[in-house]
Amino acid sequence: MRSSRSLFHTVAFSALLAAATFTSGAAHAADKITIMVGGYEKQIYLPAKLAESLGYFKDEGLDVELLNEAAGVDAENQLLAGAVQGVVGFYDHCVDLQAKGKFVESIVQFSQAPGEVEMVSSKHPEIKSPGDFKGKSLGVTGLGSSTNFLTLFMASKAGLKPGDVVTIPVGAGGTFIAAMQQDQIQAGMTTEPTISRMIKTGEASVLVDMRTVEATRKALGGTYPAASLYMETSWVEEHKDDAQKLANAFVKTLKYINTHSAAEIADKMPKDFYVGDKDGYVKALEEGKGMFTPDGVMPEDGPQTVLAVLSEFSKNVKGKQIDLSKTYTTEFAKNVK
Repeated sequence: MRSSRSLFHTVAFSALLAAATFTSGAAHAADKITIMVGGYEKQIYLPAKLAESLGYFKDEGLDVELLNEAAGVDAENQLLAGAVQGVVGFYDHCVDLQAKGKFVESIVQFSQAPGEVEMVSSKHPEIKSPGDFKGKSLGVTGLGSSTNFLTLFMASKAGLKPGDVVTIPVGAGGTFIAAMQQDQIQAGMTTEPTISRMIKTGEASVLVDMRTVEATRKALGGTYPAASLYMETSWVEEHKDDAQKLANAFVKTLKYINTHSAAEIADKMPKDFYVGDKDGYVKALEEGKGMFTPDGVMPEDGPQTVLAVLSEFSKNVKGKQIDLSKTYTTEFAKNVK
């Protein structure tokens, strides 16, 4: 009798242990990965919402939540605070943060051009080049954001000194447009679909175009890897399986962009992203989708251009020893079948 009771207890304990193990595994598989996007309605960050829309996260067994944040610098802060596991934002944050002793890395490189444009208000025809920025207020998404980096670089290259220009954080979309309409800013850096909206109304024109690889090389002196999925290096090391699954989903998305028309891609996006002008949205995407990498791999010459840009004006980066090999990895993108 004692033997039977002992056997029963052993079997029952084994069953409970197996159930607990299964439950633990299931909970781990369903762990949410939160990714903050520096404005997911912006076409430069289109792969984030497109991957979600195409169901590629679910195909990989991932529970991914996308959060929206207008300025990349705020998304970066959320990552460092541990509030999110990843950021869809500009790669240049990886370089800037290493200079501050923080290690984050791009694990999928979305684009090889910023997709940004410096626009000039139609009220200020005297601004004909970055050399004319002196004494002007220039719009950026946020102080410490990539638009701020690029704006200060253009001013520095034009021979202007720190203090010659003021950068004003005005966000993107409607807030950017309102700031220019009210003359709070005389010029500013923004992306599609805001660019097309302002050109269409005649309120602004393009001064410096960085929507294509060729135009970017002309403006910045080389390929400028921009939009990416970046994460803390420590998290990537501890969650290699999840990092690979994220890379699988995003590289498949980049291949979709590379093999489908702008109209087909637009049909997969939320309708409010069109801002009431789907034709304009499609046209802008058609002209700009060449900025995206076909495979998520970092362009070989890109990191050095980013370092050169930041070293031009950034006190954080200037004179610092930066190990560029620790600011990105191609391991996961190259493993995608």
